[in-house]
Amino acid sequence: MTLARKLLHTRYRVNDLERTVKFYREVLGLQEVRRHRSPRGSELVFLKAPESEELIEICYFPDSGPVQVQPDLTHLAFEVDSLEEFAQHLAKFGLRYSDGPTYKPDGSGFAFIDAPEGYEIELMQKGKGGAQY
Repeated sequence: MTLARKLLHTRYRVNDLERTVKFYREVLGLQEVRRHRSPRGSELVFLKAPESEELIEICYFPDSGPVQVQPDLTHLAFEVDSLEEFAQHLAKFGLRYSDGPTYKPDGSGFAFIDAPEGYEIELMQKGKGGAQY
């Protein structure tokens, strides 16, 4: 029996495709890998972080109704070198953390920002000696 071998992508449906793609490209630094229309008419944009294989699929499909993201429904997590430096980067876009940063004694930490549709994005910083989050 063949089991699932590899996670390929995660899909997030949005109300405003271009606004969301711009956020992921400019604020998070993701790369647009490809863009196309599905057979049922969804507009799809695939993005990836520079050091990741898994893709994020941003989907615009207005026929299914507006997206209403519930609090604490789901989130994506990205590693950053420094939460403090990333906060300065966010400020250039008029953004700030919606929660945190929270640090552990080893220097690792995490904070959250909200993507345009309300999906949470977690930013994680490794601790001293590469300690995990």
